[in-house]
Amino acid sequence: MSPSTPPSEAEIDAIVAAHMSMEGPMLPILHALQAAFGHVPQAAVPRIAQALNQTRAEVHGVVSFYHDFRDAPVTGRVVRLCRAEACQASGGAAVAEAVMQTFGIGWGESKGGVTLEPVYCLGLCACGPAAQVDGRLHGRVDAARIEALVAEGAA
Repeated sequence: MSPSTPPSEAEIDAIVAAHMSMEGPMLPILHALQAAFGHVPQAAVPRIAQALNQTRAEVHGVVSFYHDFRDAPVTGRVVRLCRAEACQASGGAAVAEAVMQTFGIGWGESKGGVTLEPVYCLGLCACGPAAQVDGRLHGRVDAARIEALVAEGAA
């Protein structure tokens, strides 16, 4: 599916239905929608709400609360830098500043095919500073390594 083609109600409903038997299905549904479409489509919110007997506001609240969920597709490379204490203690703030300068972007911004997002723990505390580039985890990163990983994936 192209990022510019909105998902159909049938596609959304199929994903919702596939996760309804799970205990606490909202997060698995949202993760599956994001995996399928690169974001949680606005059209999915009322369908999820109806299926789970919740309000649209409740579903929207969950989507907007978690940093992992997007309400619009992202094109290009997604770089997520850990902002948790262990990574900060191992130089994460300096890495973040250098990455922002290198790509000319701030948190939550996109430019030149790169989107920079903060994340609050990637589970690589012993290998900080940590990053995630297009879903792949990397430990002991510096700005040069992030730049190389972005260039590597663009090739």
